[in-house]
Amino acid sequence: MSLIAQTDFAEYSGKVVDGRSNKTLESTSLNINETNISVITNSEGQFTLKVPSKYLDSKVVVSSLGYNTRVIPLSELSDKNNTIKLYRAVTQLSAVSISAYKNAENLIRKVFREKNKNVQNKTVFMTAFYRETIKRRSRNVSLTEAVVNILKHPHTSPQRDAIKLGKARKSTDYKRLDTLSVKLQGGPFSTIYLDVMKYPEYIFTDKTIASYNFSFNQPSTINNRNVFVVNFSPKNNGLNINYNGILYIDVQSLALVSASYTLDVSNKSKMKNLLVKKKPRDVIVYPLEANYRVDYKARGGKWYYSYSSLSLKFKVNKKRELFNKVYTLSSEMAVTDWEVNTTNRKIRNRDRLKPTVIITDAISGFSDPDFWGEYNLIEPDKSIESAIDKIKKSIEKQKEKEKIANGKP
Repeated sequence: MSLIAQTDFAEYSGKVVDGRSNKTLESTSLNINETNISVITNSEGQFTLKVPSKYLDSKVVVSSLGYNTRVIPLSELSDKNNTIKLYRAVTQLSAVSISAYKNAENLIRKVFREKNKNVQNKTVFMTAFYRETIKRRSRNVSLTEAVVNILKHPHTSPQRDAIKLGKARKSTDYKRLDTLSVKLQGGPFSTIYLDVMKYPEYIFTDKTIASYNFSFNQPSTINNRNVFVVNFSPKNNGLNINYNGILYIDVQSLALVSASYTLDVSNKSKMKNLLVKKKPRDVIVYPLEANYRVDYKARGGKWYYSYSSLSLKFKVNKKRELFNKVYTLSSEMAVTDWEVNTTNRKIRNRDRLKPTVIITDAISGFSDPDFWGEYNLIEPDKSIESAIDKIKKSIEKQKEKEKIANGKP
């Protein structure tokens, strides 16, 4: 099912922090040097990195936007409680780089027009970790985790990316969802479609670029490479869907390194039921927030999809009910390994997830501390850890009830 089916591996865990303030650094990448094995830190800067034994003499490359990259031999890390400090980079662009693109819109047009030079132009087979949560107010009511395989086609191909579900576990507290069924349709597709280099139609096309204002911000650094930082916002709200955000462009290659953007939800009547696929007639859904992010990594002179996330916050109004309900639907997917598909590997039609998929419940995995084995994943933050603990306790209680019902002490 996966690219790496090793049973012999070492595990390293810890956190990544700002070297001066000790503030934890979210979405920091840890990559085994000269391989495609990687993980990212969670919202609390924590990570767990699983490394096959054949790479234990390697080094780990730790990089985060705006910070100097560190390269650390694995031999210098302990099994647990590592604290890796990164220090902010001072970014200085040459006069030539600054003067070459005085018009930010022209730069963005060039990024998308000439992406053939930068993005992967071969089919790749990826292993990724996917997590999806649904919260009512601040409480988790549904949690899904999965390892998936992605057959990722180049942007020049008319074929859509294919996804196969591997190991997965899910638990939903339907009582706390009340009578309203809140589901994030698409599962892993909800994150893979954020790959704007493969699917520009969801945000930037030749036509829609003209509907945005672009402006340069202070340049930054990632992985010891300088990046242009470009802000964008809608000119006149003429589009049905408008976004505000930031694009990070590699100065050398003009490749998109990262994009972070939000949906403009200020027009309440325009946004009503916009992001809802299906609902009861007596329900109105208003989006309160919609945040998106996508990251890319360079390897062999080409840039590959690496990570994406979305967070949607909704207010649900139901007739004849006094109080509104607020739900937050979040999902993220991180590529943990990949290889160019030189052997023409395929995902059979019967194994392919559909873009309309809603992953079914399978809570048994939460009781197994070694459920993920050698697979790399995004460490759960405290709220998710708490939800997993509750699921485990619920499973244990159910087992006790079954024992009593079967006449066993």
